[in-house]
Amino acid sequence: MTAPSDDVAFRAYAAAFLAANATKRVDLGEVPAYVPREVGVDFQSRLFNAGLAGLTVPGVYGGAGLTNHHLEIFNEEAVEYWLPTGLYTITIGMCVPVLLEHGTETQRLTHVPRMLQGEEIWCQMFSEPGAGSDVAGLTTRAVRDGDEFVVDGQKVWTSAAHYATFGMCVLRTDPTLAKHQGLSMVIMPLDAAGIDVRPLVLMTGDHAFNEVFFAGVRIPVANLVGGLNDGWRCALSMLANERVALGASGNSLVSGRSDVLIQSAQAAGVNNDPVLRQELADVYIIEEVLRFVGLRVRAALESGRAPGPEGSIAKLMGSRLVTKAAAVGIAIAGPRGLACLPDDHATLTVRKGFLHAPSMSIAGGTTEIQRNIIGERVLGLPKEPDPYYKAPFTDIPKN
Repeated sequence: MTAPSDDVAFRAYAAAFLAANATKRVDLGEVPAYVPREVGVDFQSRLFNAGLAGLTVPGVYGGAGLTNHHLEIFNEEAVEYWLPTGLYTITIGMCVPVLLEHGTETQRLTHVPRMLQGEEIWCQMFSEPGAGSDVAGLTTRAVRDGDEFVVDGQKVWTSAAHYATFGMCVLRTDPTLAKHQGLSMVIMPLDAAGIDVRPLVLMTGDHAFNEVFFAGVRIPVANLVGGLNDGWRCALSMLANERVALGASGNSLVSGRSDVLIQSAQAAGVNNDPVLRQELADVYIIEEVLRFVGLRVRAALESGRAPGPEGSIAKLMGSRLVTKAAAVGIAIAGPRGLACLPDDHATLTVRKGFLHAPSMSIAGGTTEIQRNIIGERVLGLPKEPDPYYKAPFTDIPKN
């Protein structure tokens, strides 16, 4: 189906789709941290079939070919709903924009339609055991051999790698250049020979992250995204989109917390507690501030500007919101938040959310990194000195 382009008709169309296919947050209760794969795949397929997947992606690549204004309308209608789209946050929120900006036409035509349909799930492969916040310090090598790269090394904290079909992987292709200059981004097929994906189980009991090992993995040079040794520019583009997807998208992973908490407090009969009421007010205020920052970010996108430091502000506020909301959820649960029966699924979900919340201060760049970006690019503070900034990577001391 095709979504109507008229504003009024589109709003009614989006509202009807959401009412028929999504659950309101207040009816759901606590928002689950993770969604079963089959639920996410099914919902993404419904979005695509309704013409609501990739609203701003050109039609030639399988998108709706509409405007950022239509995306804003959809977000306004979706704000009360929980959408099980977290499975595709990386795929559509991060990888699709990078392919559209830096990929070849063949890459775009091959992958983007399948990503929007939900047939391809992607991950990003940046972090390594010795290169977390300093992504440019990564050491996983790609050596050219004819029309192929041979890849050896390791990535870690790779979300969704255990069910991803492809990954956006940043590799070191020239260690004689400065560390930011000798990197390249490639499309990594996760079923390639020599790839070993191993689970990292969280304290919540969920398996969301992985460590990925590469041993003589061969991929075509045609899988380059952007030019050779142009990976840092592509990585910055992806990180900027990641921060927007995590903190500033209309139905982001951090939105819609206050209404659920207020309803929970009313159901528990603690909504008149003055301290708790102040905590609920704080959550609401942070959520509103974040909503306005999100509007600013999306207005910039609508005017044709790439995501900037506003994404870092949104990510920083989003991390604060999730942590605050999780703590308030535990306070509402009271003693059950510490000890509850195995069949008390609502409280168990609240507890899992509390244990998961700190990860938001790490995902998409740590809180400290976001503050550095804001300090340098918004406040104009001097950068931290780096005596090896332009030195060849081979000359930089390593652990």
